[in-house]
Amino acid sequence: MSVEIRRIITIIEETLIEGGRPVDPPTRRAAAIAVIRNPYAGTYVEDLSALSDIGEELGDILPKRAVAALGFPGNKVESFGKAAAVGADGELEHAAAILHPKLGAPFRDVLGKGAALIPSSKKRGGLGVPLDIPLGHKDAARVRSHFDGMEVRVPDAPRADEIVIAIAVTDSGRPHPRVGGLTKDKIVGKDGVS
Repeated sequence: MSVEIRRIITIIEETLIEGGRPVDPPTRRAAAIAVIRNPYAGTYVEDLSALSDIGEELGDILPKRAVAALGFPGNKVESFGKAAAVGADGELEHAAAILHPKLGAPFRDVLGKGAALIPSSKKRGGLGVPLDIPLGHKDAARVRSHFDGMEVRVPDAPRADEIVIAIAVTDSGRPHPRVGGLTKDKIVGKDGVS
């Protein structure tokens, strides 16, 4: 089963001032969002492998668009995340089937690395429901400066028989980080934690 995409949206967010102080260089993050038809809307099926295959397709398409929006190679991305919202006739497990089994490997391929687990969230909602894409450093989950999130929404999605899938990538952590912990210059990057 190939993915049936109704819309793809790419968003770039740049923070120039935070806490009344200039951010130099500005922090940048990009999200790529796909609105797809849910082939299992309103129907319970035991085998969700077709949705996992869709996740694999989107794991290649969406990160390429988000990285291109930032305008540099994938290996320069510092943090990443993913999220999905199913429409009223879908199940949370439909979102999980897209996000978890196969989306991560092609996402990491686009970035050239990514030892850490990709933070994720899923929910059910109607048109315009906000997705909060959790963000974490791609190679070391304990880098607190990169604990963040990006909110996105699509005004006309998800319809009852749709799923909205979003990924986000960044060129840095939060502006003016100062809560301590492992810093990015001390990352080992082998175990995905530190």
